[in-house]
Amino acid sequence: MSSMPQQNVSPSGRREVMGGLAKGLEVLRTFSRAKPHMTLSEIAARAGLPAATARRCLNTLEELGYVARNGRQFLLRPQVLEIGAVYLDSMGIQALTQTRLEELALATGGTASLAVMSGTGVVVAARGSVRTQALPVEPYVGQRLAAHATSLGKVLLAGLGAERLGAWFEKADLARFTDRTITDRGTLMQQIEAARRDGYATAEEELAPGVVGLAVPVRDAAGRVVAALAVGVHVSEARAQDLVTRHLAALRDASLAVSAEAARMPVIALSAQVT
Repeated sequence: MSSMPQQNVSPSGRREVMGGLAKGLEVLRTFSRAKPHMTLSEIAARAGLPAATARRCLNTLEELGYVARNGRQFLLRPQVLEIGAVYLDSMGIQALTQTRLEELALATGGTASLAVMSGTGVVVAARGSVRTQALPVEPYVGQRLAAHATSLGKVLLAGLGAERLGAWFEKADLARFTDRTITDRGTLMQQIEAARRDGYATAEEELAPGVVGLAVPVRDAAGRVVAALAVGVHVSEARAQDLVTRHLAALRDASLAVSAEAARMPVIALSAQVT
């Protein structure tokens, strides 16, 4: 009797994993505002792939219309937006939160963002902006941010249980972005515990010079933290404690309203159940 064919099993226990697809997506994720076009060698290095593998991925993505090349440089094509558009439409987050985000942005003179946990980072799912002064880092929908260097991330980490938080620390890269970025595990744990105790978190020039943020959790009907809501301003307009004094109450009110809508947002409802 012949044996059953062996199935591919990922570390997470999911079967039928397509390594080629995973590598192709990793190639797409190497592009950013800071790196809108790159050479093959740059893409391979950022994706952690051999050059030959990265080349095959790029050739496939180019054939499918997601990537274009200009000489030795590769860049994304607008067709990539279709993937994100379907995702955002299915969530309805922007439509459900836009008014409140714009109200918060108007009140602070800065930006307001809603984010969810994604792997070891956080992803901006919706935003509003009424800037009086440009920020060095402007959050945009779909942007991936370092959890340890943002108020959004600290609030979301505070919502994790001990096991999931421990797993996060095992995988996370506590990279330094400024001289105020927290890269020490013990110090970060103290801030996470403070966020859990106080119900909010701040970050002052930890992700980029001049950026100050204040975030609060968004909870589902069971009380689980499923997203984070934050306001951000330039440090010349307010320091972290100023944001707490002036805007924490309004931010919490907005969070309660968004929490009431959380069940209508699939990605938020599910984020409490996955790492």
